[in-house]
Order: sequence, then C-alpha cells, then structure tokens
Amino acid sequence: MSPSPDLVVGDDGLGRPLWASKDPLLRAYYDTEWGMPIRDEQGLFERLCLEGFQSGLSWATILRKRPAFRAAFAGFDPDLVAAFDDSDVERLMADAGIVRNRAKILAAIGNARATVALRGTVGEGGGLAELVWSFRPAQPLAPRTHADIPTSSPESVALSKELKRRGFRFVGPTTMFALMEAVGIVDTHLVGSHRRGTSGVWS
Repeated sequence: MSPSPDLVVGDDGLGRPLWASKDPLLRAYYDTEWGMPIRDEQGLFERLCLEGFQSGLSWATILRKRPAFRAAFAGFDPDLVAAFDDSDVERLMADAGIVRNRAKILAAIGNARATVALRGTVGEGGGLAELVWSFRPAQPLAPRTHADIPTSSPESVALSKELKRRGFRFVGPTTMFALMEAVGIVDTHLVGSHRRGTSGVWS
C-alpha cells in the first residue's frame, strides 16, 4: 500500500502528518510519545485531564503548558488532586502557567476523586486504566488521509457514557477518542508514517 498523500517527509526522510511536521515540540511529541501505550492510573489520569483542558484549544498550547500543569496539579497524582480544596481552586485560578478555566479545574479535581473511587470496584481491579483499556476496538484503523480519521467512534461514545456514569466530566466522545489515540488504544497514524505500528498494540 502506498504512503498517505497527507504525509510530510521531513529532512530526516521520515513521514509525519502535517500537524507534527513543523513545530519542533509537536514533532518530538509525535516521534516519541503520541500513540504509545499508557496503562498506569496516574499516566491515564494526567492525559484525561489534559485532554479536558485542551477542549476548545490547540494541543500545542496544552503541550507547552504541561510542565506548569504538572507542577500545579501535584504531578497528577490522583490521591493528592482528590484532596484539593477551595484554596487550591483559587491557587490554580491565579496560576498563569495553566489554562485558568474554573469549570475545567473543578472537573480535574472531581475526576481525581472519581479515579480514586474506581479502585477495586468489581470487574475493574485495575481501576481507571483497566476501565479505559476495556474499550479498545476489535479492529485497527488504517487511515490514508486525514479525512479517513474519525473524530469519535462507537467505542469512544461508550467510554464517554461509562465515565460520565462514574462521575467524570469533560469526557465527551470526541475528547475520549483523542485520549484513545494519545494513549495507544487506537492507532490513527497515517499509512506510511514512521510511527505506524510502533505501539505494539496491534502487532
């Protein structure tokens, strides 16, 4: 199968999608991180929070602010964030290094509490990670163009519904599909990308 026409071949001879072809930060993120499996609770909680904060903004904005987010949210340790109180909310609203959106900040704290509550529940011994990964689709995707990549899927709709039932917020189907892409549950690397198939999930 020929490479995707939407790939950009870099000066290193490697094919990448347009969004990862120019900005050095996005290029490094694409080359080393995006789409690689994340199966631990803290890692998934961080990504879930950041995807929520990204809603309505560019991922590049969130990625540049990620060090500040990690500092502000105690390394995204769910136990520590779950204990945040009103003073922490005001501290976060005054932190210019992050996205100062009260609804999203409150959602992140609430999602930490929901993450803690998931632990040890029947059928979800692994908590958040096991729950999220249980929505992995049966078949891989093989997009050749950007138009072939959906913005949601039946699995992301179902994951969104289940997380909302568990008390999570800012977890709509489109946001959850982006999460599934980012943590390796679905592979939307374009055909011909040097990253396609590198997650090991679909090999």
